[in-house]
Amino acid sequence: MDLQERQKVITLIEQACTAGARLEKACKVVGLSPRTVQRYRQEGQIKADGRKAAAVDRVPANRLSEMERAEILATANQPQYAHLPPGQIVPDLADKGCYLASESSFYRVLRSEEQLTPRGRAKTPTHKRPEPLQATAPNQLWSWDITYLPTTVRGLFFYLYLFIDLYSRKIVGWEVYAEESAEHASSIFRKTYLREGIAGQDLTLHSDNGSPMKGATMLGTLHKLGVATSFSRPSVSNDNAYSEAMFRTMKYHPGYPDKPFDDLEEARRWVAGFAHWYNEKHRHSALKFVTPAQRHRGEDQELLRQRAELYEAAKARRPERWSGNSRDWTRPEVVSLNPQKSTQMQAADKIKVA
Repeated sequence: MDLQERQKVITLIEQACTAGARLEKACKVVGLSPRTVQRYRQEGQIKADGRKAAAVDRVPANRLSEMERAEILATANQPQYAHLPPGQIVPDLADKGCYLASESSFYRVLRSEEQLTPRGRAKTPTHKRPEPLQATAPNQLWSWDITYLPTTVRGLFFYLYLFIDLYSRKIVGWEVYAEESAEHASSIFRKTYLREGIAGQDLTLHSDNGSPMKGATMLGTLHKLGVATSFSRPSVSNDNAYSEAMFRTMKYHPGYPDKPFDDLEEARRWVAGFAHWYNEKHRHSALKFVTPAQRHRGEDQELLRQRAELYEAAKARRPERWSGNSRDWTRPEVVSLNPQKSTQMQAADKIKVA
């Protein structure tokens, strides 16, 4: 803090104290202690900070000169070094009897000039974030994935193919097979599509980048039915968050078997029971605690309206028991997949990077 800033702060503190504020409280507001303010006021005048480290324009003694920075850049951009990182440039220069700066200095200079990554022919992978999608009614946006189910044979798994409707979270289709394939995925999807009776409607199917998802048979089926496709970025599970959350709910369900499955029929029986429980019994927190099947059928609107009326009536009978508004039973009308970050979040990310 320079002398001018100190004078301004002391003036503000004195005005606050004159108005009746305590010195300790006034100092706390500006982030100073009373002892510091007393030191500033020594001998009736505000003194500048005499510490050497307080000099605003102090230049570090080991700072590289502009000529040295230019020499580092020129050396790092020579043909024999242009594709190498500083960790290989500096030792090679040392073998030639040349020392310009440490590896960290090389890194710092190259980073400031945006020449650090990439330095070879390989380019940084650029996988665009999936386009944001929204659903305002059932059968507009589905998501699907495959998960492992353990078997009694070590190293051998069954594969659960699971399709969910993102608007209602309902499990609309599933099957268990002993192997992964685009043919199995295509067969399950076709049956689910016909069972839901949505021919001619606009539907988008989101998935990750596994081979069954992008197999020719599966893509051909989707194209023939007029279903739009959406894919996650490679190795980014958050792009398919609804399916990942579904698998976690399933595998942490109290009824999930402690022992591996003996055969396909046993696995299918258990999944059938889970799907019925999840669709018809499970009150989903993101749906205001109605079941996925109720929301899929449109029954949730009346249920939530009745709950809101019940709460308002209870509040009217005993208002002293309510400190604020009654519980919000408003129906969530829009479900988003991979929404874009808000402007505030993007700005915060830039600050973190900087």
